[in-house]
Order: sequence, then C-alpha cells, then structure tokens
Amino acid sequence: MATELRGLLVDFGGVLTTDVFVAFQEFCVAEGLPPDAVRDRFMGDPEARGLLGDLETGALTVAEFEPRFAEVLGVEAEGLVDRLFAGMLPDEAMIEAVRRAKGAGIRTGLLSNSWGGDRYDRSTFPELFDAVVISEEVGMRKPDPAIYEIAAERMELPAALIVFVDDLPGNLKPARALGMVTVRHSDAAETIPELEGLLGVPLRDA
Repeated sequence: MATELRGLLVDFGGVLTTDVFVAFQEFCVAEGLPPDAVRDRFMGDPEARGLLGDLETGALTVAEFEPRFAEVLGVEAEGLVDRLFAGMLPDEAMIEAVRRAKGAGIRTGLLSNSWGGDRYDRSTFPELFDAVVISEEVGMRKPDPAIYEIAAERMELPAALIVFVDDLPGNLKPARALGMVTVRHSDAAETIPELEGLLGVPLRDA
C-alpha cells in the first residue's frame, strides 16, 4: 500500500459471527417457512424494511419490533429475535484476528447495525476494540455515510488509514467513498490473509 494502514474497522453479524443469512434460513426451516422468507422480506417488502430500519436505529425496541415483524412473517412473536439468531455463532478465527491486530498496535473498531444492545458480549470489547459504534446508540445505521465518519472519529484516524470489513456490499460503498479500504467478508480463510497483507501484521498462527 502507498499509505500505511493503521486501523481495522469490522462489522459484527456476519463478520465476527457465522453467516447471518444462514441463521435466518435455519429459522425459516424450523418455523415452516420458505428458507429465504426472512431475507426476501427484508429485500422486497417495504414494511419489513421499515421495521428493520427502525429497530437498527433505536426507533423501535426489540419488544416493539417482535410482534410487528412476527405478523409480517406469520409466526409467534415471543422470543422472535432470539429465534432468528439462534443459529448465529461466534467466528473465533475472526475474533482472534481482531485481538491480534489490536495487540500489534493497529487501532480497532466495531461498526454494527444493532438488533438490540444485549446481543453483544460487551465484556470482550476492551480487549478487542479501541472504538465502538452501534447503530441504535447513535440513531443511524449503515449505509448512512455519517455513521462511518463517526467510526473514523472515534478511532482517531483519517478514513484513508482504515480498512473496513463487512459481509454486505451495500455497506462497503459508503466506506470506500469516504476513503477507507474495504474488504468484503465471506469467510475467515479468505479475509484474514487479505487483512494481513493490507495491515502488515500477523493475525493467525504461522
């Protein structure tokens, strides 16, 4: 890189965890819905998209979101968000990569669209992140360009010195426009070597 990158900013669901959409598929199968029902609602149903946006920005609480989205899907409301995410597990390799980046002197940050603040193990935040931006806490969500600016400010770095990792292409575009280097995450086996090359530090055992 012509400019030495000094920051690593990562998404949560789908980057530091297993694939969110696989968890949604597992939920759908368990609930007797078509496998892609949740994904299709969020992509093509204005009501569902509106509910998701309000949840992620904190305009709706989880308790307010669940009965309304349950009605859209035609399922039981009680514990809906927990059921949606039951199949989502931590990606230990990616978590360790962030931990090692921070230990090597790279400034690290979390930028996450929230489905409720209790979905994070905040006890791990001090050892993983120098800065944390969670959508419901700032009243905006990705891909709003302003939330990336907040993340850069909290990381105390120019955007051009930050690598941003997300699993959704639409969330990468504003980061690139701001000047960040972007990495689309699909799995740790691809992402970690790419980050090692960009940041110039080892993020896994040799």
